[in-house]
Amino acid sequence: MKVLVSLVSLIAFLLVLLPGPLYKFGIVELGVAFTGFKYGVYAGGAALVLLIVQVLFMRKTLTLSSGVIALVFSVVAIAMPLNMMNKAEGVPAIHDISTDLVNPPKFVAIAPLRANASNPVEYAGEEIAVQQRKAYPELATLSFAQSKADLMTASEQAVKNLGFAVVSANTATGIVEATDTTTWFGFKDDVVIRIKDEGSQRFVDIRSKSRVGRSDLGKNAERIHSIINELNTLLEK
Repeated sequence: MKVLVSLVSLIAFLLVLLPGPLYKFGIVELGVAFTGFKYGVYAGGAALVLLIVQVLFMRKTLTLSSGVIALVFSVVAIAMPLNMMNKAEGVPAIHDISTDLVNPPKFVAIAPLRANASNPVEYAGEEIAVQQRKAYPELATLSFAQSKADLMTASEQAVKNLGFAVVSANTATGIVEATDTTTWFGFKDDVVIRIKDEGSQRFVDIRSKSRVGRSDLGKNAERIHSIINELNTLLEK
């Protein structure tokens, strides 16, 4: 029984731990990776049931170390996918977020890099905008008194500080484009920062869009908030 519990809990743990790296390195498709999550939950539940049976009826076969390890593996296998599901239910199923919903910044240098992406480079329009306004009403165009040159420098440094790969920084157009690669799954999400010079003020808009997936689990909005915070920190120095 001890071996069975340990084996099932380990399988459950691996079913939720490995899909990310396997997808990241092109070994499995995204659908297969998410299927692994589903079966990981099932296996984790089965491991917990077996562990309870072992504790109640076969306690002599149980050791503290094996029991704790099986419990941790099972809980992780169940909690990680459920946490993702709960997060998905709490945000709209969109993957393109912008501080300007009327005239979102356009991807230029990054556009060729998204040629094979399942999510097109174009903005989907008002249908997406309505959902974003409801979910993230705080996201809006930023206004600064600093020069366009200073804002270009700060914007490029901000994305670098956050670990994004800068694709282009065009001073003439006031556009900074970068790509963020997520750690676990290796998803590539693209960012464009647009700086407009209007009289005594500069207006900054930020857009973040996933290359794959219908829902971003709120990641693009989080990324924009991170850029804004980093930008403000740099400009305060």
